[in-house]
Amino acid sequence: MVFSSIVFLYIFLPMMLLVYFIVPKKYKNAVMIVASFIFFAWGEIRYIFIMLLLAVMDFWCGKNMEKNKSKKRLYLWFDIGVNLCILFFFKYADFIIGNINELTGLGLPLLNIPLPIGVSFNTFQSISYIVDVYRGTIKCEKSFYHYLTYTTLFPQIIAGPIVRYETVEEELEDKKISMCNFSAGMKRFLIGLGKKVLIANQIGALWYVLENGSYENLSMVLAWSGIIAFALQIYFDFSGYSDMAIGLAQIFGMRFEENFYYPYTAKSITDFWRRWHITLSSWFKDYVYIPLGGNKKGRIKQIRNIFIVWFLTGAWHGASWNFILWGVYFGILLILEKLFLLKFLEKLPKILRHLYALFFILISWVIFAFEDLKKVGEYLTGMFCLKNFCNEEALYYLQNYALLLLLGAICSIPIWKKWKEKKREKKNGAIEVMTALGYITIFLLSTASLVTDSFNPFLYFRF
Repeated sequence: MVFSSIVFLYIFLPMMLLVYFIVPKKYKNAVMIVASFIFFAWGEIRYIFIMLLLAVMDFWCGKNMEKNKSKKRLYLWFDIGVNLCILFFFKYADFIIGNINELTGLGLPLLNIPLPIGVSFNTFQSISYIVDVYRGTIKCEKSFYHYLTYTTLFPQIIAGPIVRYETVEEELEDKKISMCNFSAGMKRFLIGLGKKVLIANQIGALWYVLENGSYENLSMVLAWSGIIAFALQIYFDFSGYSDMAIGLAQIFGMRFEENFYYPYTAKSITDFWRRWHITLSSWFKDYVYIPLGGNKKGRIKQIRNIFIVWFLTGAWHGASWNFILWGVYFGILLILEKLFLLKFLEKLPKILRHLYALFFILISWVIFAFEDLKKVGEYLTGMFCLKNFCNEEALYYLQNYALLLLLGAICSIPIWKKWKEKKREKKNGAIEVMTALGYITIFLLSTASLVTDSFNPFLYFRF
């Protein structure tokens, strides 16, 4: 089940909200747990038991850390080890077997085990909890009931944002339920739904055609148009999901951290990663980069640490060499910026810094989009082939998608944010009515699109 589906919008969510707001306060977590299990069971019921067992283990290890201070390091590594083994088995086993077969010709059979929904996000949340308990930055949760609510939260466990226990610790027991939060949360959810269905899905249709086509006659104009389409699709797909998750949390009286902040307005790669998938970047910083020594043990070790973090970031995104290459690519750029590029960029006009960032971001999406590295090379060749600058195929797609690409580009900059800020300064009845009608229109258009269009992928479900 996905948020952008008729089943979720018209059956699951209304029924869940009805029960959630009717039951007494002490039973609201129970409703969240049951709703989360139903949500996950819709995709694959057997993986619920793995999630439940891991929750029991995390809770048990956290409690024992506080009881047996002398053995808390043992509980820490046991919990991290089991979580990583589960992640490794489901996500990377076939990747390892496939590479062994290619290198040795052994022909070992692949396991072909489906990836459990949200396994990467669930693992990172579990690790952040147990490490924070170990460090003493949080107290272990005394109630398994509350901890299970945290570890199974359906709004975000599939594709983020990564929610740390300390962020929702108080709200697990005392949720901030109000009409104000309900209204704000519903608006945020609808914005995310519109991003996903009305922009990401529509622009994604162009990329889908190009991705599955031939690159022998790919013109330079069409190649750049295609990767811009993918860049917009993945942004509105993923940020739209994050908006829906954050909105749902607010409806339920909880707060999730922001996950995106207009990443395509970045003026460096360093700036881009402060704006894109913020909770993942901060997770790797706090639980990998800083424990390795960060930037406190000399330049050589800092470069090593950055490289390790970005190798792992790439691997986290998928069991394929293109994702590892994608992570290393960003790692190298970030190292260069640390060494000298940022100082040089600061001397340039803002527009040139912005174009620099966009250029390397778009190149990165080519690496990310194709698991076949041969296709990466072919597509990059098309992007820089001046001999085939433009052709009839390019003009055809531009004629059909130019306005949609322009809309996507406009919506990826903070025009809406600035308009909302001005609206707050000037409270006007007519503006309030128009805004309400706008949200209703987004919902109705999204519904109509979901009913008539079967193209509705979530790109980050596989991570």
